[in-house]
Amino acid sequence: MRKIYILLCTSLAIFLVACSGTSRKDDIQSRSKHFLWKVSDENSSVWVLGSIHLADSTLYPLAPVIDSAFAHAEELAVEINMNDDKVVQEVGAQSMAQGMLAEGMLRDLLPSDLWKSLDSICEAWGIPIVVFEKMRPWLVATTLSTYAFEQAGLNPEYGIDYVLLDRAASDGKAIVALESAEEQIGALADTTESDSAGVYYLKTTLREISKLDSLVINLMRAWKTGDDDMLRFLLDDSDDMGAEEDSLVQDQDRKYKDEYEQRVYVNRNAKMADSIASFLHEDRNVFVAVGVAHLALEKDNVIETLRKRGFKVERF
Repeated sequence: MRKIYILLCTSLAIFLVACSGTSRKDDIQSRSKHFLWKVSDENSSVWVLGSIHLADSTLYPLAPVIDSAFAHAEELAVEINMNDDKVVQEVGAQSMAQGMLAEGMLRDLLPSDLWKSLDSICEAWGIPIVVFEKMRPWLVATTLSTYAFEQAGLNPEYGIDYVLLDRAASDGKAIVALESAEEQIGALADTTESDSAGVYYLKTTLREISKLDSLVINLMRAWKTGDDDMLRFLLDDSDDMGAEEDSLVQDQDRKYKDEYEQRVYVNRNAKMADSIASFLHEDRNVFVAVGVAHLALEKDNVIETLRKRGFKVERF
């Protein structure tokens, strides 16, 4: 589910149930667990929250510990500031620059079965397939993912970082962007001549859309309960390679999957960790909100990177 999830993280399917014999204190602690960390050095602390970029009203109000941490911060750091009109325009410009085909048509890039799958979902959703004919596969996948989540009832206006951006503006807090629009779009974009990674991204996106309803339900539950295991289960697409495909195709897909994760997660996680470390070294009072996958996935996540660098890390 990692490809389609990038729009919610780039944040779940079991409610926390107390085991028999669990004390009331332990139960309260488990239910109060959030995707919220306090990272500290000897002089200062930075709060780091895992965000869901598209969500619904059931996430609100946020837990008191989150509200309190945000209220006491002087700055808000997000991936990019989507409340800035210039940034929104740049995202659009970069999407067009890196997402449109200079020559040829989408149909020419896709295997016939993948084109038929795309045509089928366009017909089911009432979307003229001509809309996608000059798009690169990665941009088609991203566009379909956004549309699918909105159809499932999720909305950017309820995204945690969007809500916090509004609050920061009202409170007069400074807003810090951890990435540029070019960097974020570049992490998703496949602009190679073959578009092979983009084709893989589209193929897995179309496969995952069929499971979207259960994903959304479980995603919201896992975020509300701070369920790491469920979050990682939802993001683990190792079983989605396609059992019907031969070993050569599966090997190629694993290669594209690894390349995608390196660009979207590992490289960006390292830069986010560098930024948080800089905030601490400069004794800045910052509340950081980034996609929860950057904090909770097991491989090279931001939190573990900071822990390995010697910072004190506490989960709330």
